[in-house]
Amino acid sequence: MSSATPRPTPEKEPVPKPRRLPLAGVLRIGRPSNIWFKPAFSVVAAVAPPNLILVALGRLDLAVYTMAGSLCALYAHNRPYAARAKALAGVVLGMVGGLAIALVAASLTDDTVILVGIGALLAAVQKVVCDVTRIGPPGNVILTFVSSASLFVPQTLGQVPGHVALALVAGVWSWLVGMAPALVRPHGPERRATADALNATAAYVDTGGTGDGHARARASAYAAVQAAWQCLLLTGSRSAATRRALERLVVRAEIALAAPSDADPARLRAQAAELRGTGRVPGSDDPRSEADELLGVAAERALPPRSPWSRLGPLAPIALRTALGCGLAGYASLALGVGRPYWALTTAAALYQANITLTWSRTVQRVVGNLVGVLIFAAVAPIAGLGPLALVLCCLVFNFGAEALIGRNYWLGSVCVTPLALLVTEFPGYQATGSLVADRVVDTLVGALVGFVAALAVTNRRAGNRVATALTTVGLRRKHAARLLAAPQAGPTALETARRGLAAALVDLRAAADAAAGEWWLRTLPQERVVLAEQAGHRTLAAMVRRQGLTAGTGEETNRSAGTGTPPGGGSGMGPDVGTGGDANGDTGDDTEDARP
Repeated sequence: MSSATPRPTPEKEPVPKPRRLPLAGVLRIGRPSNIWFKPAFSVVAAVAPPNLILVALGRLDLAVYTMAGSLCALYAHNRPYAARAKALAGVVLGMVGGLAIALVAASLTDDTVILVGIGALLAAVQKVVCDVTRIGPPGNVILTFVSSASLFVPQTLGQVPGHVALALVAGVWSWLVGMAPALVRPHGPERRATADALNATAAYVDTGGTGDGHARARASAYAAVQAAWQCLLLTGSRSAATRRALERLVVRAEIALAAPSDADPARLRAQAAELRGTGRVPGSDDPRSEADELLGVAAERALPPRSPWSRLGPLAPIALRTALGCGLAGYASLALGVGRPYWALTTAAALYQANITLTWSRTVQRVVGNLVGVLIFAAVAPIAGLGPLALVLCCLVFNFGAEALIGRNYWLGSVCVTPLALLVTEFPGYQATGSLVADRVVDTLVGALVGFVAALAVTNRRAGNRVATALTTVGLRRKHAARLLAAPQAGPTALETARRGLAAALVDLRAAADAAAGEWWLRTLPQERVVLAEQAGHRTLAAMVRRQGLTAGTGEETNRSAGTGTPPGGGSGMGPDVGTGGDANGDTGDDTEDARP
């Protein structure tokens, strides 16, 4: 029975009011990523050899093409090497394909109106593909910058194959740079993901279940654990032994999440610290108690992977925002007489995030970073103008700085990206600094303004639907888990598969709620239902842990000889925690309530 207070249904749905767009904290500098140095050094290693070779040959004008392939080294640093090899190959092909389309278009027409339209469509496709495949940072921005800039490079059809070949060769070199760390630390990405899960769980345990940061720490810990599982599921068959050892540690993190009062945060952090380097993976605290959970992991690994294109539907509003915003920004730049509309187009493409609030934050960060960046370019331009070698060295410094700083806040990375982009335009030949600075400032302001207005115009009204769908999924999976808890014959594999399915559904619910909460024009979300569904789901997870006898250090009896067990205190295993805070579906109100706007 619902614990929520019934509310009368209004005769007419109230008109949604726009939420306030925040400024506080948008420019706050955070902690750097724990692997910030990897993309920073990788991009330097990928960019330097091709550019230095071109300097030696006196053909630095061709660096605009090799840079396209070299920038692929920025991607997929969080993936296991078996999966990274495929992801990087896809990035290289996507980068070279976008470049080829842009160069062919540039060779066939010099009509800027047509070229801007092509650039906007390419930007939308690149945004959707990057989001669907979840390629990760830097996402579609680099791809869009390369293809948009290439649309306005003087080109003949006969030159296209050679220029595309240069980009492909540089892309192959980037692939080798990205895969090189596997020779030294073959399991580095999955070890880092596991360590992140242990540290996030320790931070949640430290909250003691109270305080303002308790709910956020719990959500962060569940997300980190889910990310660790996703990373481990991508590992190759050659990593089976190490993978199983890491899986046991992620199991310990899940156990600590379900029973934080029994967990030792110092032990969790110590295990995370032992994962640094290439030493032995720390052993499990209780290997026997985790055997059943690993059966569930094996069952999940045996399932066919979900097609990434199943995520295409919810991205339609983002794709429309990108195409419309980029196109209008480019045309506005042309109307103002700016000679490089691709800067406005790229600025608009860089803005679009999961919701309006995040897009607004990125807009502010982009404008501030670009304006500071043009000042730095004006100061550095005389040094870069000393010769081709000085120009290449300046570009390498800004390449490194962009990747080293962007993890702390996007605007800091933009401070380095902006002078880098301006210096790249000088590869074919020196250009007046004042003209470059003026064009970039105008294009930044035009792209940010027009792009954000387009985001406001294209509302993402499906965001509320996704929350409703996520609530339903959590409810169904929680109901299934409760049935298994009540069934004495339920085996360990079925229990563990159901528990992990419920945990994944809760992570998806939090992501959907966070994304929808940031939309501008949207009816008030069912926050009470979301919170109570999360609470009920986490209590069910804890009950399943107790049923499986996984809780460490409590002295609870485990009964595994027949694959079944009696939970502490007897009964069905649901205990007093399960079934409170909502019905079996995880809902707290009328099941017919619609979360759609």
